[in-house]
Amino acid sequence: MIESFVVVVRAIIAFFTLLIFTRILGKQQISQLSFFDYITGITIGSIAATLTTDLTSRAWPHWVGLFLWTLLVFIFQWITLKGRNIAKYIDGEPAIVILKGKIMEDTLKKTRYRAADLLKLLRSKDVFDISEVEYAVLETSGELSILKKAESLPLTPKDIGLLTSYKGISRELIYDGKVMEQNLNYIGKDEKWLLNQIRSNGFGSFDEVFLVLIDESNKLFIDGYRDSRNEKEPKTLE
Repeated sequence: MIESFVVVVRAIIAFFTLLIFTRILGKQQISQLSFFDYITGITIGSIAATLTTDLTSRAWPHWVGLFLWTLLVFIFQWITLKGRNIAKYIDGEPAIVILKGKIMEDTLKKTRYRAADLLKLLRSKDVFDISEVEYAVLETSGELSILKKAESLPLTPKDIGLLTSYKGISRELIYDGKVMEQNLNYIGKDEKWLLNQIRSNGFGSFDEVFLVLIDESNKLFIDGYRDSRNEKEPKTLE
């Protein structure tokens, strides 16, 4: 019973320590998983796991190790931000694997990628015909960035001179049954107006609505907790 209590306490300490340190390191650690980030992520996670479950040792040395690893990662992030040349050795550089429609076999060998790996990454980008690709760059995070040839690019409204309306970002007016007062005030409306909107879509109260969004063109999207065929399509405000 005592050991279980110690594990719970250590787990809570490790969880909040990792949470705080991850916030300090920023989103780079999760958005761009380079080789360096991969190694440090495994090590920091391993130290946190040991801190939680290894009851044969004191928690303090593990916490110090966790702090030092986080500090080292932070220092290296600062160094790579200041020095481009140093960043090349730590994170590596993007590699061009397709150049003007031609596969760079030497680059594939240097990056230890097979043709099958390249084709798999292309398919993940909805490219099934390699002849459509002008450039393909293997990023340091392992992702593949591609630029299709001009004749293979999808047609856009700009290509045919068609004017489009500005979409912008939708704002939440109701989320999980709760009214977002700040967003409602931003658009100059009140709860009475919002209640009338959801009632016109077959809902009796805010508690019945899961999500309400409004975009820059004043189009409402209303989704309830229940899936009803009587629910209406999103509409534009008058």
